[in-house]
Amino acid sequence: MTDTDMLPESWRGVLGDELQKPYFKLLTDFVEEERAKGPVYPPRDEVFAALDATPYDRVKVLVLGQDPYHGEGQGHGLCFSVRPGVRTPPSLRNIYKEMREELGHPVPDNGYLMPWAEQGVLLLNAVLTVRAGEANSHKGRGWEKFTDAVISAVAARPDPAVFVLWGNYAQKKLPLIDETRHVVVKGAHPSPLSAKRFFGSRPFTQMDEAIAAQGHAPIDWRIPDLG
Repeated sequence: MTDTDMLPESWRGVLGDELQKPYFKLLTDFVEEERAKGPVYPPRDEVFAALDATPYDRVKVLVLGQDPYHGEGQGHGLCFSVRPGVRTPPSLRNIYKEMREELGHPVPDNGYLMPWAEQGVLLLNAVLTVRAGEANSHKGRGWEKFTDAVISAVAARPDPAVFVLWGNYAQKKLPLIDETRHVVVKGAHPSPLSAKRFFGSRPFTQMDEAIAAQGHAPIDWRIPDLG
């Protein structure tokens, strides 16, 4: 698992060195040990799904989540997103409600966010694996170093991007981002615990304005119904 072939081609030049570092070897050994004991999500071939779906040179927006959904069949490597056919989780339902209020888009019948990823929205979790049924069970094992390198790589590009940091956990990554070159959209987390403060924060409008100012094509935030 320390081969750079694990990484999608567009990210190898900026992240390949991370895979050679001692922490990454310890991390991959830990994850393999966890898989030997029981289910770990997402499946091995979807750990880097966010990077796979959104090439390095096409990132317009980076949305940072915390760690993958820990229920069977839910997560597939993109933060806030679930597979087709899986009930839309509460945080994403709140994101959809805000999108409807701001942009007038209907709330879709699914939580599959691949259409965003394919338009340049990197849906990155800070931690890329989790033990079944145990939120944050792989926290502090090394994923954060790797995903900090992802954030730093996007922040180092000449082409500016929009970074979406919802909640205190995500906002701890602010030092990695040069706010004179990039736009940071900050706000409360869309989880039910802080949704009252999330509603009305108009993140989609902020993102749209920043994307336009940066000279990038707009993102169509509508998610097609799958039913």
